[in-house]
Amino acid sequence: ETATRKRIGTPIDRAQFPGINWRPDSRSFFFLRQQEMKPGMDATQRYQYGRSWLHVAGTDASADVMVAGTGVSPRMEVLPTDLTFTIATPGSRFALGLVLAGVQRELLLYAAPLETVGKPDTPWVKICDRSDKITGFAVKGDDIYLLSYRESPRFSIIRTGLAAPDLESAPTVVAPSEQVLSEIQAAKDALYYQARDGTVKRVKRLAWGETQATEVKLPLEGAANLLTSRPEVAGALLSLDAWTRAREIYAVDGAGKASNTGLQPLGPFDAPADLVTSEVKVKSHDGALVPLSIIHRKDVKLDANNPTLLYGYGSYGITEEPGFRATRLAWLERGGVYAVANVRGSGVYGQDWYKAGFKATKPNTWKDFIACAEYLIERKYTSPAKLGILGGSAGGILVGRAMTERPDLFAAVVPAVGALDMIRAEATANGVPNIPEFGTVRKEDEFRALLAMSSYHQVKQNTAYPAVLLIHGINDPRVDYWHSSK
Repeated sequence: ETATRKRIGTPIDRAQFPGINWRPDSRSFFFLRQQEMKPGMDATQRYQYGRSWLHVAGTDASADVMVAGTGVSPRMEVLPTDLTFTIATPGSRFALGLVLAGVQRELLLYAAPLETVGKPDTPWVKICDRSDKITGFAVKGDDIYLLSYRESPRFSIIRTGLAAPDLESAPTVVAPSEQVLSEIQAAKDALYYQARDGTVKRVKRLAWGETQATEVKLPLEGAANLLTSRPEVAGALLSLDAWTRAREIYAVDGAGKASNTGLQPLGPFDAPADLVTSEVKVKSHDGALVPLSIIHRKDVKLDANNPTLLYGYGSYGITEEPGFRATRLAWLERGGVYAVANVRGSGVYGQDWYKAGFKATKPNTWKDFIACAEYLIERKYTSPAKLGILGGSAGGILVGRAMTERPDLFAAVVPAVGALDMIRAEATANGVPNIPEFGTVRKEDEFRALLAMSSYHQVKQNTAYPAVLLIHGINDPRVDYWHSSK
């Protein structure tokens, strides 16, 4: 309790990814709780049959009320593999039931009067199905604003009511454009959302009652990220950073003006003046243009002799945006080149770019990466003897397959907690939630896709491979350590 600084109640177990959401009374909250793992249960059961519960602070968890999940309500379609969250929004009479199919981006959403949640026969009403192509939302009063790629792969924002949701007649609030929209939030004064031009991300503000959004003016172009807003408070908090400037925190007031809060001031090494960034587009194997960001010291010579580290990820539609890391300075200060590739499988150009590196199209992910490596060599930033590649988690697929396809191109490979055996990944606790992204061995076409992206199964005898540094954590909950240890 913040007033007394005393801990209330006892710890609640099986709440690894709880998604805590407080109710308006500030004394109770909804959270996701995993099922109890009993002796003999398979590891793949760990994240199945999770359900949403209502907990009152200070009471024992045995008194909690189950509110949503598999078998809880006949009005909600929830599979054992789904993750279910309940969300209350200040100023709204309605609660949301959010049903996630593991890591799948498309959402299944329900609404019900908040006062009925946790009571028998809660009247849940469906807002959208996964086929409706909704990937984000924000609630304002009795309305919900939905981020959708129904109209365009670069997304638009539509609105419908929570009392009687109807997507067919839902008006478009923010029309699609060349910018890729993401992350919408509702504040007292406006709807805020992120809009990306390539790797540069901006924050825009649509005042309530207006039809045209305005850009929140910031002192530099980089990655502007919405941190938080609340429907009963005007303005928003956001962060801003770039490849060569550390993150700072800005507050946007009710008129849309941003000011630096000073909450995260720049340190003496947080904005190095001797570094430069180049943004280029690299032609891949099939002609697609892949964004590549290259950071180095101003005095670096293009003589093919610079140690270079190429980083990529390329899964879940996650975009590698400008970001400063102090740990890179040692590399850059000593003349190293650091490059970041937004290969297909990322969301840099929207839904189509993401799906072009997904399951059967996953080879585009590492082929784009190989093209970026070749570009760095052709432009004499480096040479194969000086080029290393780095990718973590699902980025292990990227660097592992780039290495096994072109071992001659790299001197060193670092899969950090890498997913390296995609045929066996499904047999792990976190494998089941990831089936929507990578596929299942139970379907022939998806098995073949998994085999193609599984680095271990592409290793060939009598082949000279680069040096490999395998980094892992023994208790990693997402990628089991045996991916590296085997």
